[in-house]
Amino acid sequence: MSAPVPQYATETMAQQLAAFVVKARYKDLSAEAVQQLKIHTLDAIGCAIGAMGATPLKELRAHLEEFGGNPLASLIGGGKTSPVLAAFYNSTLERYLDFMDSFIAKHETCHPADNVMSVLAATEYSKKTGKDFLTALAVAYQVQCRLSEVAPARPKGFDHTVQGAYGVAAGVAKALGLDETGTANAVAISGASYQGLRVTRSGNLSNWKGLAYPNIAYGATDAAFLAQRGITGPMEVFEGKGGLMDAITGKFEIDWSKENLEMVLKTNIKKYNAEFHAQTAMEAALDLRKQPKFKATNVKSIHLAIFDVAFNIIGGGNDGNKQHVKTKEEADHSLPYMIAVALLDGAVTPAQYDAKRILKQDVQDLMQKVVVVSDKQMSERFPAEMPCRLEIELNDGAKLAIEKHDYEGFYTRRMPWDVVVSKFNSIASPFASEIQCAAIVDAVAKLELNGIKHLAGVLNEAFTGDAVAV
Repeated sequence: MSAPVPQYATETMAQQLAAFVVKARYKDLSAEAVQQLKIHTLDAIGCAIGAMGATPLKELRAHLEEFGGNPLASLIGGGKTSPVLAAFYNSTLERYLDFMDSFIAKHETCHPADNVMSVLAATEYSKKTGKDFLTALAVAYQVQCRLSEVAPARPKGFDHTVQGAYGVAAGVAKALGLDETGTANAVAISGASYQGLRVTRSGNLSNWKGLAYPNIAYGATDAAFLAQRGITGPMEVFEGKGGLMDAITGKFEIDWSKENLEMVLKTNIKKYNAEFHAQTAMEAALDLRKQPKFKATNVKSIHLAIFDVAFNIIGGGNDGNKQHVKTKEEADHSLPYMIAVALLDGAVTPAQYDAKRILKQDVQDLMQKVVVVSDKQMSERFPAEMPCRLEIELNDGAKLAIEKHDYEGFYTRRMPWDVVVSKFNSIASPFASEIQCAAIVDAVAKLELNGIKHLAGVLNEAFTGDAVAV
């Protein structure tokens, strides 16, 4: 199918973005960026495998099996379906634990590893190489993160999935090998169609918190396949009347002809299974827990000073009461809960979000003692830093205090490969055997040599371990 391409007096931003995507080459990536892309891919896969016991994922798998799809792309854990549905299901697996990577800008936070499964499905479908996958993933990271920097949607009540609609479409278009026209149409169709509302992450949280971006992955991947068949989209999706700038973000500029593929170097890996802005607070809590005087049963009060973005999203500022926690979705977006469970358990992993753990009286009581405040000076240091100051007063009057400005996994203190492998094994091992885990790690480490077919194959094997559903 084809349609006449509208002519414009000047090249639109969608067309400029498409030129950047098509021009991107593996040789443009620095060795450091290649290594980080592998690290983020392995981390995303670990998060996906670790979510296989979750009830919503079992229901989603049943959903796929009932409605079906041509078996052209691999599902993690076995089976195949269409690339569009594989992007949706595998992205939901990756997203569910809320343990994936993050990128922070002054007014926006996103999780660019949310692009991994869409790019993987498209690369497998198109029979491309590991180098092609890494290049397409770098494109998706660049597009989503740069738009998050210059065109935040959160201040207007929209979700960070807004920028993701452009990132996924660009990455999948690259993986499919679309030309400039096809890529521009993929970006235009997706960008014009998928704008999530911030209510997804506000107030009483639902399963949709973990499904909102996979839904974008589904739609944006489909948009790229439609563009491959010649379906056209609104080329003025950025600057036109009713476009992104007019409707949501206001005017912004990106000169795509001067962009590189290095934004992955500014992204971060989560060390703890907690909302990203809580990472330094989790490290602080676990450090104080090691103090000889500390006993959770002897805590009188807990005071956390933190930057405004964290306070507003997970501290009770703009997004509702964070001391009323009954579900996994509420728990991993509540600083009071996460601090309390870290102090009690000495860990913040998927086990801390088991329904029975959340409802236990010890953590329900302790989180009521947590007071979170926004600190002006710390807010000014964000996002170059993620500062916090945690103070605990004990019943005997003793006080424990610590201040942090980053954590292991922040881009200024990167998590090395062996630590990421350790995180991967800890998350995946309840579901995958030691041999399977080793095969996945090896496949990611050697992506340039073994390619995507090999990686898809080891991910497509059945995982048989048992774990507590979260």
